[in-house]
Amino acid sequence: MITVKDYAESMPIAWCPGCGNFAILQALRKALVDLGIEPHQVLFVSGIGQAPKLPHYTHGNVFDGLHGRTLATATGAKIANNKLVVIGIDGDGGAYGEGIGHLLATARRNVNITYMAHNNQVYGLTKGQASPTSDLGFVTRTTPLGAGQPLNPLALAIASEVSFLARGFAGEIQHLSQLLKMALEHRGFALIDILQPCVSFNHKNTYQWYRERIYKLEDEGYDPSDKIGAFAKTQEWGDRIPIGLIYRKERPVYEEQLPALKEAPLVKQKIAPTQFEALFEEFM
Repeated sequence: MITVKDYAESMPIAWCPGCGNFAILQALRKALVDLGIEPHQVLFVSGIGQAPKLPHYTHGNVFDGLHGRTLATATGAKIANNKLVVIGIDGDGGAYGEGIGHLLATARRNVNITYMAHNNQVYGLTKGQASPTSDLGFVTRTTPLGAGQPLNPLALAIASEVSFLARGFAGEIQHLSQLLKMALEHRGFALIDILQPCVSFNHKNTYQWYRERIYKLEDEGYDPSDKIGAFAKTQEWGDRIPIGLIYRKERPVYEEQLPALKEAPLVKQKIAPTQFEALFEEFM
């Protein structure tokens, strides 16, 4: 029987004391154990940043790629072996800055992977620059006059036909773990935006600040199948911030539309180079 110890890693953790990433790691491990998913069945794909260090601190297959290119790599991995549980992990910079194009394409295609975006509204690894989700007027060394209008990645995801959208909070481990379980069980692309306080470089959006504002959608009789209602919830930020399952819709999964995968995962299929000879001859 799998336990949390199976996902434990003795490697020293480089996050700052009090970082929200610790709670996210704990919630993810619990979700995987509760679902009975073993480390060899999982592929963690990440880029560059504090959040993408998470795979280093837990057991499983790991691919570290380029900053903002996590979803491109994760999509390729899922096509090559669609039996893997593929989990992408990025910060708000990699997910919503450098990687925003890949996010929208993956949502539209509905690739069957789970994507965790650790949203601390700042570039933590590179010492506190404003990120795409920094609040309007947020002052940093790169925005001494205050950051401009923030991006709303959740609204963009719904506009791109995402089939599963949720928001969690690092200060609510049990709640976040339940959301992760739902995302992992969902057939299709699941985006979880995780509010993750950065204790070193973001002294505005703190644990206290979030606790005074967050509320759980499930406590208000909310219907996550209502797309228009979901879009309205993505507009809430400030005095009240919703967490929980925002939107879910069942629709065809990308890999199931690829004829090459109907026989078996690509990694289990025989390689027959001669089948390309006719194609090569067309160019000769």
